[in-house]
Formats: sequence, structure tokens, C-alpha cells
Amino acid sequence: MRTVASELALDADSIKGARFCVIACPIDPATAAADAKAALATLRALHPDAAHFGFAWRSGPVPADFGWSDGGEPIGTAGKSILQRIDHIGVLNTLVAVARYPGTQKLSTSDLAKGYGDAARVALAAATIVPFVPTTRLALTFDYAFSGPVQGALAAHGAAHEGADYGESVRLVVRVASERVAALEGALRDVSSGRVVIEIL
Repeated sequence: MRTVASELALDADSIKGARFCVIACPIDPATAAADAKAALATLRALHPDAAHFGFAWRSGPVPADFGWSDGGEPIGTAGKSILQRIDHIGVLNTLVAVARYPGTQKLSTSDLAKGYGDAARVALAAATIVPFVPTTRLALTFDYAFSGPVQGALAAHGAAHEGADYGESVRLVVRVASERVAALEGALRDVSSGRVVIEIL
């Protein structure tokens, strides 16, 4: 399995004066639909004056799913064309969203399909494609006294921080490769004598 390494945004080719601007980004299969909404919000913020926003995403292997929207364009011209490009290069857990600015001439349905499809192709060609590594989100709650040992265990197992709450105790939200969850849980128990509370999100 492969996916895009990180988010990128660029301008694609114009057709009859219509501009196509695109973003591509990785998504989490467990939250694909929510990630798609967030990416679309990002695209809208980057291009507030665009007339249409089409997108598509493909996730997997579990849960395997996909979604797409023509963003007000004729049915099948935007989202379907983008999804075909995603599937053509065989990436998963990837979203591509395209904003279109109107041009000086009316576009035919074939023009639209070409514009959206080509924008997706350009973005995916420019993206760094990497192996997809399934990850798991964990919430960790512990006393401040264990902060150093916990951080050491997290670093040793390649866990990425996603959030923190420092109240009466420390609560961290981290993401780690799914295959390393058991080893990380063992390490956290060892460094805290079992006093780190671990919750899988």
C-alpha cells in the first residue's frame, strides 16, 4: 500500500481561461470522511473566490471506503475524474481536492472532466509517494513525575504527538505505528510501574 507523504498545494493547467488549483494530502482510514471535510475547508480558505470545489478520496485497507463530490459541476465531471486518477496510480488513504475559477468561455463536460482529472494527475505526480504505515492513536494519562521516562519511551518507539493537556495530571494524545502499539504499551508500563493509563482512541 502507498499514500502521499504530506499535503501539497499547486496550480494546474488552465483550460479556456478556467484555472484549476489543487491540494493532495494523506488521510486516516478511520477518519477519512472528517479528514476530507477538513481538507476541503483548507482548499476553500486558500481559494475563497473559486466557483466550484470537487474532491475525491480513497481509503483502506480497513475500513475500505471512498468518497467524491462534483461540487456543483455536472455529475461525474469532477469527483469521478479525480478518483480515477487516484486509483490509476494505486494510492490509498489519499485525498485530492480541486478548486475551479471560471474562465472566459463556457466549458463542456469533457473540458471539465479533463481539467479536474489533469489537476489530480499533476498533484499526484508532484507528491512524494511513500509506503502506507497503519497507525493507532493513544491517549496517555500519567503523573508529572513520569514525564521524562514517558517521553523517552515515546521517542524510542517513534510516537508522534498530536495533543496535550496539562492539568492535575498529564494527558497526551499520540500516534504510533500499529505494529508497535504492544511494545510501546509494555515500555510505558515498565517506566511507570504500570501507572500510565493507556486508552486506544
